[in-house]
Amino acid sequence: MRKILITNDDGVFAHGLIRLVQVALKFGEVWVVAPDSQRSAVSHSISLRGSFDLWQVDFPVEGVHAFACTGTPADCVRIGVLNIVPGKPDVVFSGINHGYNVATDLQYSATVGAAFEAAFQGIHAIAFSENFNEDADSENEVTDKYLEQIISELLDEPLDKNEIHNVNFPACSLAECRGIKTECKVSDGVFYKDRYDMTSKEDGRYTCTVVGERRWEAEEGTDLRAVLDNYIAVGKARNIS
Repeated sequence: MRKILITNDDGVFAHGLIRLVQVALKFGEVWVVAPDSQRSAVSHSISLRGSFDLWQVDFPVEGVHAFACTGTPADCVRIGVLNIVPGKPDVVFSGINHGYNVATDLQYSATVGAAFEAAFQGIHAIAFSENFNEDADSENEVTDKYLEQIISELLDEPLDKNEIHNVNFPACSLAECRGIKTECKVSDGVFYKDRYDMTSKEDGRYTCTVVGERRWEAEEGTDLRAVLDNYIAVGKARNIS
């Protein structure tokens, strides 16, 4: 039976991870090693100058071996591959992230960073992300409709060394979704154009807070263009770090 290791950067009990696990069980034996809390935007960082804790948790889906970890998502993949999953996993899933991972923002993504760690370990890896909108009831419709199909299509699709599959589900209802776009290139642009608000403090220091302005333009054939046009964006990304 195929052994599947799943992680994320939103926490071990995140809604997206639970939904991914439920579908993944149709494809094999599932092991979860995920952060104990939010770890977004830590990229591919790992714990080298200290230790992290790991413990088994009572996961809300039956038949799953689940562990929480105080390290980064890449730490979760490393310990999962090297110590937890017997004989190593056959595939690593990362996600489903609460927010897109497209364009040059991939360099910050811990969801993608975890998948890159799996690729570095020589394991087939797929990163999954979807739009977030706290007020939208329909945000998961497209993901839940197409997730199983996309996993089935990508599980055996070849990847080059240090390469992953990267999947992003659009911010629309199922009726508005225009289908799947494959072979999407990573956009050279940014999904959010950032600036910092700086607030002075009495001691001469500044409190700096990032503020992102959403970008609505992208090159044709790219991941960002696909999700903006209500397509599921499926492509490959390569770790160049």
